[in-house]
This record gives sequence, C-alpha cells and structure tokens, in this order.
Amino acid sequence: MCKKFMWYSYSWLHEQHEVFILRQQTEGKTGNMLKQKFYRKLIMTCLCTSIGLAAFAFGPSNQVSAATSEATEIISTGKDLLGTPYRYGSSGTTSSFDCSSFVQYVFNQSDISLPRTSSDQAEIGEKVGKSSLSKGDLMFFNTNGKSISHVAIYIGDNKMLHAASGKGVTITDIDNVYWKSKFVTARRVL
Repeated sequence: MCKKFMWYSYSWLHEQHEVFILRQQTEGKTGNMLKQKFYRKLIMTCLCTSIGLAAFAFGPSNQVSAATSEATEIISTGKDLLGTPYRYGSSGTTSSFDCSSFVQYVFNQSDISLPRTSSDQAEIGEKVGKSSLSKGDLMFFNTNGKSISHVAIYIGDNKMLHAASGKGVTITDIDNVYWKSKFVTARRVL
C-alpha cells in the first residue's frame, strides 16, 4: 500500500513537471511565475506525502479499550473487600490478603485462574504500556529493590485497587510519587 502511494505521488509529480515544461515552451514566457506555481505544488505534494507516510508508519493511536463486563465484575468484587487487612503470605481468605493473594482471589471469583505470587502473575497475559492501561489490567511494582514484588488492579481514572501493607485493601492513585517510581510493567489477562 505504501509503495503504491509513493508510486502515484511520483507519477503525479512527473506529470506535473512535464505540464510545466510544455506550458513554458508553448507560452514563450520566461517561466518565473510558472516555476513558482510548480515549486509550490511540489512542496505541498511532498508535505502531504510525508504526512501520509508518517500515518502509515506510526499506525493507529493506542486507544484505551472500554471496560469489559468481566473487568467491571472483578473491580466490583475487589471494591467489596476495601478495608480488609493486609497480611504478608496470606492464603487469600477474605479475612486478610497480601497483594498477590488479593488479586488471585478477586480474579478467581470470575473464574480466572492466576498464579499465587506477583512475580509469577507478571509472566502471564499480554504486556501493556502504562499509557494504554484498561480497567482490569494488572500493574506490577518493584518494592523490595530486587524484582517484582507487588501487584495491583487498574480500575480506571489513574487509580489502582490493591492490598497494601499498613492499609489493607485500598484504592491508590497510580501517579502517587512512591508507586510511580516503583512501577515495572503491566499485563492484560482479560
């Protein structure tokens, strides 16, 4: 498609140049005015071609998809657990959670099976850029200085739902200075 577009652009330019030369010969003018018109057309054509090629090269913009009913259900289940205490290593009963057991439990309520640890959860699904997050995507953080050690569920409006030490299940802004500096990757599992 791109080669075809370039060929048509080249053909048009070549045709315009021939028309310019014929006019110059038949009208017997010095051609200054015709030269100016030709070069204006040439510049506009090159500009339009460049814009067209850039559109092909960069493709469609990354549109954030709307929340699926599955994502909405997962977020609703997670929000029902707001305030549940944090306990490292918790098995995921509704009396307490650590970050990964919370995510595992909430997704399991929608019949989506996830691994137990945040580092294992970070290995599944499709990688997503932070600017392309959709509701229900998993966000991963390095809080121990070594590797991925925290997971949260993106809930839209730059917010995440997670089990945080000292706070339990909570909602936090993803642009919070602490979390922003700890962000590693995001995954789409829905």
